[in-house]
Amino acid sequence: MGMARDDPRIFTIEEVDALIPTLSRLIGVQLGQQDEIRQRLGSLARATGKLPRSLDASPEDNDEVARMKADLRELIGRYEAGWSEVQRMGVLIKDPEVGLLDFYGRIDGRLVYLCWRYGEEALAYYHELEAGYAGRRPLARETREKLLN
Repeated sequence: MGMARDDPRIFTIEEVDALIPTLSRLIGVQLGQQDEIRQRLGSLARATGKLPRSLDASPEDNDEVARMKADLRELIGRYEAGWSEVQRMGVLIKDPEVGLLDFYGRIDGRLVYLCWRYGEEALAYYHELEAGYAGRRPLARETREKLLN
């Protein structure tokens, strides 16, 4: 049975742990850009008196507002590209605000989500596909061993 290219990538614990240093770096950048985007949107709202409906250039923009919008468009483009890079690894982005990610894994032959949040040193949780973050369960040693085979 061949796997279609759009089948989800199934990760082992080791594969996720091996990705964590890279993901920590990427997500750290993403969260920093989030803050930057928020601050710049605030500055733009103060400069124009309200948050513009669009960041597209508009005839009534003065030079400062035009530059702020252009900077924001570029920043948001980089931010979106950052998340695309994470998704290309086969990772599911559950909450970009806090850097919460899921990875498909198997326990006892069942498909589950292996769950990692920015700031965690290693993969330590999983949850059933229909359970959310609140349903996270610790990956006990026995579970970790089951995932190895």
